[in-house]
Amino acid sequence: MADHLDLHTVGDLLHHYPRRYAERGELTRLSDLPLDEHVTVVAQVADARVHTFNGGRGRRLEVTITDGSGRLQLVFFGKGVHKPRTELQPGTRAMFAGKVSVFNRKRQLAHPEFKTLGAGSGAEAVEAFANQLLPLYPACKQMESWQIQQAVDTVLGPAGQEESALAGLIDPLPESLREGRGLATLPEALRKIHRPGTKADIATARDRLKWDEAFVLQVALARRRQADAQLPAAPRKPAPDGLLTAFDARLPFTLTEGQRRVSEEIFADLATDHPMHRLLQGEVGSGKTMVALRAMLGVVDAGGQAAMLAPTEVLAQQHHRSITEMMGELAEGGMLGGAEQGTKVVLLTGSMGAAARRQALLDLVTGEAGIVIGTHALIEDKVQFHDLGLVVVDEQHRFGVEQRDALRSKGKQPPHLLVMTATPIPRTVAMTVFGDLETSVLDQLPSGRSPIASHVVPAKDKPHFLARAWERVREEVAAGHQGYVVCPRIGDEEDEAKAAKGKSPEDEAEKRPPLAVVDVAEQLVKGPLSDLRVEVLHGRMQPEAKDEVMRRFAAGEVDVLVATTVIEVGVNVPNATAMVIMDADRFGVSQLHQLRGRVGRGSAAGLCLLVTDMPEGSPARARLGAVAATLDGFELSRIDLEQRREGDVLGQAQSGVRSSLRVLAVIDDEEVIAAAREEAAAIVAADPELAGYPQLRTALDALLDKERAEYLDKG
Repeated sequence: MADHLDLHTVGDLLHHYPRRYAERGELTRLSDLPLDEHVTVVAQVADARVHTFNGGRGRRLEVTITDGSGRLQLVFFGKGVHKPRTELQPGTRAMFAGKVSVFNRKRQLAHPEFKTLGAGSGAEAVEAFANQLLPLYPACKQMESWQIQQAVDTVLGPAGQEESALAGLIDPLPESLREGRGLATLPEALRKIHRPGTKADIATARDRLKWDEAFVLQVALARRRQADAQLPAAPRKPAPDGLLTAFDARLPFTLTEGQRRVSEEIFADLATDHPMHRLLQGEVGSGKTMVALRAMLGVVDAGGQAAMLAPTEVLAQQHHRSITEMMGELAEGGMLGGAEQGTKVVLLTGSMGAAARRQALLDLVTGEAGIVIGTHALIEDKVQFHDLGLVVVDEQHRFGVEQRDALRSKGKQPPHLLVMTATPIPRTVAMTVFGDLETSVLDQLPSGRSPIASHVVPAKDKPHFLARAWERVREEVAAGHQGYVVCPRIGDEEDEAKAAKGKSPEDEAEKRPPLAVVDVAEQLVKGPLSDLRVEVLHGRMQPEAKDEVMRRFAAGEVDVLVATTVIEVGVNVPNATAMVIMDADRFGVSQLHQLRGRVGRGSAAGLCLLVTDMPEGSPARARLGAVAATLDGFELSRIDLEQRREGDVLGQAQSGVRSSLRVLAVIDDEEVIAAAREEAAAIVAADPELAGYPQLRTALDALLDKERAEYLDKG
């Protein structure tokens, strides 16, 4: 239990809350079962038959269960047939737990754990059972829901005596706050969440427990905000008639209203004497780079240096190229023909030659270069700055906190930090709702960007839709445009071996490996795109080969590029108008949104086709439908968040396995979070060390174990 569910103490167990509750009269909907997840269902046996195979030597028990909304098949093999064969007679009601798989296009549970319900079927037992809400816990293969329930029952003791068993618990909520908000005591809330008598009990318990989570987290964030406000930072006010003024004067277009507004917010932060922590959220192509560049120029004006961190060399080079182009002679400070108030803009990446690298490092340490653009290479020990004033991080979710921290430590005092992202990933949205980063949003697209139409192509249900997709690609090429085909995998021996590892023969038959670039390209060249110029691009190619393919695609010498997600960030080919994403269900929401942003970058409209084998009604299809329905990155991140949960808001577990949030849902509980933020801010302002709140301090220490505390400190 400790390892698989991260439950080590009695406190952990009591805070492992039921996911939902089954009622005897309620029929859990079998029609809604998610694939590949561990589930618990309550249903009735409709039919049970034993089949023999291998000349009578092998036996298989097939049990069909129903709940009114659908039917589900259970299978048991070999020696595992005896117990279910005697206990699961038609008409028996039971709880079943296992992992949902598909066999012969039907959903099934293989060898589920089960527990029959209402065995003592005397009238009282049935009556008692009928009115009971059965807690169903988040479980795993090693620990089923009812085993967790038995453990909780042991801790709570006999009915009616729970609150004495829970008397010694640490209660993080100050008494005055709890009473002022009319919330239940902690022992009462825990009793009601694990042993509810009514649905109202569950609501009372959840209201209280949501407050615990929101409040403790908000106190942690409030203390951090206060500590940040104590940190000294050099105010960076642009000099009048300096570099920024000269740059603005040479812009061939006017900034959008959004760009002007966000720039003002950033300059106001830069003028203060504690470090800015700002998230700049804007769609692909909304002009974030322009806003970031103006902030960097403002800092250079004020005598400091600015560093821009990009996730890949390709993107760093592209930023460097576009920034030097936008600045013109202003990017040639100190050089012949350079403007007098200009500065040097240097590039620093891992693959640079030794001489160029030496010169770049020298320009940074002397202050000759006001702006540096680079990859992780910027973080190395030997990189030193004259006076680092601003760090801009592009596509924040590709950088670890440690890396951002290493760069920030290169300033004489903490530099200001601007984080940019085109798709706020769930953790960022969670942090944003929690108000840890100040947020700026660029929601206008500059003129000249074209709309992108997106459609889901259900290849398995409607094969003719896929054929039509290839026709559409041909039509785009015939009109003088180009297209991308994106696949989840590269496809070679190494890949195959990895994919095949650890899979049972049944899995093997049911779940094919994801489609691969190499195979798909070959099929397209032989089949639907036979007369077009098709090339492949993936991460395992040599850098020169990759650059050459990209150069030829950009020059219009390639019609269709079959690629992995290497094209996700920073590839800009305005003539590419069509994108077909194969096995689209195997990509995340924000990744699909990023990929789609590669088309429609010119004057012609873009088309994005999301190809999937997933059946209608599956969560994967719903996710793809959501992506097709909106081009709004913020909206998509909310959908992503609702489906995936927050990951750990404080830790690095993006998967959600170790979420410190158990009952709080960031999107649904914004009011609780906002109220908790106010209460937390007031308490921390009055008592920064929380001397008067020993139990709250203990709860904070438990939440901020060492790893998370470091994580919060680094921001």
